[in-house]
This record gives sequence, structure tokens and C-alpha cells, in this order.
Amino acid sequence: MRLDKYLKVARIIKRRTVANNACDSEHVKVNGREAKASYDVKIGDIIEITFGEKTLRVKVTDIKEHTLKNEASSLFEVLEQ
Repeated sequence: MRLDKYLKVARIIKRRTVANNACDSEHVKVNGREAKASYDVKIGDIIEITFGEKTLRVKVTDIKEHTLKNEASSLFEVLEQ
């Protein structure tokens, strides 16, 4: 699954276009490297997202095409906020 879609499905970022823009403006890293929106997310990947001064680090635990709001947090594990 594409990185921008994963961020939206997991509800880390609310809109896919915002996720796409965050990737394009180099605010998203996967496994320590800058990642484009088209990066293919795999289970075990560590995603770092910079929101201004704050950085969110999550580990991908599952990948699903669709998920309900209350199940979205099961797709990742927060490592650092």
C-alpha cells in the first residue's frame, strides 16, 4: 500500500492529499530515509512524521485497505511522540 494511503487509512493524517503534501515536502521518513508518497509500506517499517516542532514515530503492525475508526489504531504502534 502507498505511504500516503496508509497514513490516511491508519488515521495518522486525516486526508490523503495532506499526507501526499507532507511526503512531498520531506516531513515523512521511513526507516530513517526521506520517503515519497508512492513508497510501498511494509509491516515492520518505522515511520517518522514531523509536525512543526513535534515528531511522531510509529511502527507499522498491520496493513488493511479499509478500517473502522475504532480499529485504526491497531494498524500501528506509537514508539515516540
